[in-house]
Amino acid sequence: MAVAADMKAFVVEKYGKSGLRAADVPEPSVGPRDVLVRVSAAGVNPLDKRVRDGELKLVLKYKTPFVLGHDVAGLVTEVGAGVRDFRIGDEVYSRPRDLRIGTFAEYIAIDHADG
Repeated sequence: MAVAADMKAFVVEKYGKSGLRAADVPEPSVGPRDVLVRVSAAGVNPLDKRVRDGELKLVLKYKTPFVLGHDVAGLVTEVGAGVRDFRIGDEVYSRPRDLRIGTFAEYIAIDHADG
């Protein structure tokens, strides 16, 4: 069994302005319907601030610590067994679905339907 490598990411350790920090976290695993994207660019939008500050924690139940970020552009580096519409090397942009965020990192696994 291979051990996941670590990557750099910005994680929310606790809600509020002072709760975001750079950290080493495991690279995400790729499920059968996922694509692994090497992040080239991540946008910062108002939703990220609201999530960081805990304004949506009653609706979006993220378990801290979690990687923040909702917008991504990057390169597909791995595809899940059930993915037919993406290939390694494809350039993509996405807004991953709620509870699958994490674009403020080197890699993110997203559902292929979000690509």
